[in-house]
Order: sequence, then structure tokens, then C-alpha cells
Amino acid sequence: MSDTDRALLARKTWRTLEPLHGMIYFVPEAATEYAALGIDGRDGYFASRAAPMGAVAAEVVVATFFNFNPELVHHAIPRAWTIAAPEELVAARFRAVDVAYRRLLGDDVVSSSEMAQAAELARRAAATVSTKLEGRPLCAGHTRIAWPEEPHLVLWHAQSILREYRGDGHVALLVAHGLSGLDALLTHAAEGVIAPRLLQSTRSWPDAAWHQAIESLQARGWLTAGAEPAFSTWGASQRAQIEEQTDELACAPYVHLGDEDCAELRRLARPWSTRLSEVFARPPG
Repeated sequence: MSDTDRALLARKTWRTLEPLHGMIYFVPEAATEYAALGIDGRDGYFASRAAPMGAVAAEVVVATFFNFNPELVHHAIPRAWTIAAPEELVAARFRAVDVAYRRLLGDDVVSSSEMAQAAELARRAAATVSTKLEGRPLCAGHTRIAWPEEPHLVLWHAQSILREYRGDGHVALLVAHGLSGLDALLTHAAEGVIAPRLLQSTRSWPDAAWHQAIESLQARGWLTAGAEPAFSTWGASQRAQIEEQTDELACAPYVHLGDEDCAELRRLARPWSTRLSEVFARPPG
């Protein structure tokens, strides 16, 4: 298998399964579980996702989550650890996944043989990263969590490990290209997939910092002139290079699983991922 084929295998399989993990950031069950512990609003996101690393300092969360305004992180951490232990937040997250999967996919899917098969394949891929954790702090924290028994929770946990493994590699590449967290967010905005103002607001960056970073990236050749972030030809090529290298750094667990089993995992998971993508693409109403 060529390097290009390995990278493509990693991207295809990650993209197919990512909605199965990503739904935890949108479902009301998550906010309900965190609020029951006494942690409300966006603090629940930072505390629950960081919890696998233990009661880490805010600076660790700033470093690993990368593109959020540090003030937003400091609002949540370390205060969250005085309200609930990291282990309680991990358990709350699993409870939220269980209820949300049953609501959105149905008990028949959750208890199906297809779910059990997909869980086993995903776990085999995720289990390999435990020996490849150098420079992968957020992923490393997730690998220390005990595997749940129920297949649908195994599938979710496996994808959590794989996406954080990929994300840690992505952050390393952004740093190597001289991009700060805010710079990286602006290059994401420049791709045009998500509205820049949505990215700015969800990461809580003030206008002054946002516009200053745009001007800096324009001066460095990443962005063209204008008020909104838009790639220069060189900037677009740099971002494409980062994405390609991210795929390459993420390919090991998928190569270990093999092309045929990755294809089978995608086949099994695609209907569930499609269902979740459709749910969260709808406007609220």
C-alpha cells in the first residue's frame, strides 16, 4: 500500500465514523448529565473532553484543545474539578452517549449484531494506538479509560480514541507550520465550509484579536486582503499540505486493521453516521 493509499484509508474511515463521536457535543443528553453534576454551559464541554487526562491545569487544556480563547478554558478549568471528579465526568459522558444513541438510532440498532461487529473492528483499530502515544497527550488520556461492555459504547469510545489520535497529530503539524490556535481557526474559516462568525463565536474570540490575527496571516501570505478570511494560493496549498500530512500521521491504526476490514467498518457504520449527520444538519424547530 502506497503512502497515498494509506493516507486515503485513514481519511475515509475517520470521516465515515466521526459523526458517531461528534454527536456528543450537540445532544441535550450531554448537557443534562453534566448539569446533574453541577457543571453547566460550555464548561461541560471542556471538563468532559479533558476529563480522560485527569484533573489537569487549564494550560494543558488550552494546549491540547488548541483553538479556543484561553479565557474560555480558564472559566471552566480547574473549577470543574472542585465540583466533580474527572472519573464522574467520564461516566456522565458514557451515560449521555448511551441515552442519545438509543434515542437517535433506536434500541434495535444499539443491540444489533452489526453494532457488535462494528464495535469489535473499531476497537481493534483503536487498541493499536496505545503503543504509539508519543506526542499524543489528549489521545493518551482517552486510552487509559477502561473499555465499556456494551458494543455501542465500545464503538463510541474507539472512535473517540481515534479522533483524538488524529487531532493530536493535526495540532503538532499546525504548530510546525507556525500557526497559533487562533491562526489555525482562521485557516479553517478560510476553507469556507463553516461560517467564520460561527467559528469565532463558538471559540469566544473577541473582534480585536480576530481581526489582528487576520492581518497577521495576510502579512505572512496565508490570506488575501479583505475583512473576511480567504486563502491566497500559497495559503491554500499550505493548508492542503497540513491536511495530507494529518492523514499520514493518523494512518497507523487503520493500516493495522487493513483495507478490507476498514471497508467493512465503513459499510456497517455509514447508515448510523448518515442518520446522525442528518439530525444535526437540520435547523432547530
